[in-house]
Amino acid sequence: MNTLSTVEFKRPIWQTAVMFALGFWLSASVVLDWVIMPSLYFSGMMSQTGFSTAGYVIFWNFNRIELLSAAVVLTGVLALRKTQSRWHISGIVLSIMLLVIALLDTYFLTPHMSAVGTHLNLFEAASAIPAQMNLLHGSYFVLEVVKLIAGGALLNWCWRQQV
Repeated sequence: MNTLSTVEFKRPIWQTAVMFALGFWLSASVVLDWVIMPSLYFSGMMSQTGFSTAGYVIFWNFNRIELLSAAVVLTGVLALRKTQSRWHISGIVLSIMLLVIALLDTYFLTPHMSAVGTHLNLFEAASAIPAQMNLLHGSYFVLEVVKLIAGGALLNWCWRQQV
């Protein structure tokens, strides 16, 4: 009669932290990059003068969350690699790649896109989207696809690891 049903959480805490950080980060990226920004682009906001400033404010905040998530993922993978023998070097490579992508987005692409899109001449009407902006957007979305593939692979591998 004293038997209690116990549910034991069998994953290490670092593995749970990596899975949570990756799940949050990738889902937020999908919503922001593949739902919100394209809808703003197709609604005509890209031709407004304040669009680059609004985009910079949105991505400034989001990029800091990305950096925090990438740091948690890299720290968790390094801790798991140290404590468990089943973690291969490919997990470390994927997490470093995710950190590099977050750093490129934060300190290179977002500031350059904001600088290219800023309309500084008040007496001149806003012109078409600069060609350099399209190139920067293209490189940003290539990095986003690589981030989703690498993060998804790491999340899948993390999910399948058992103690």
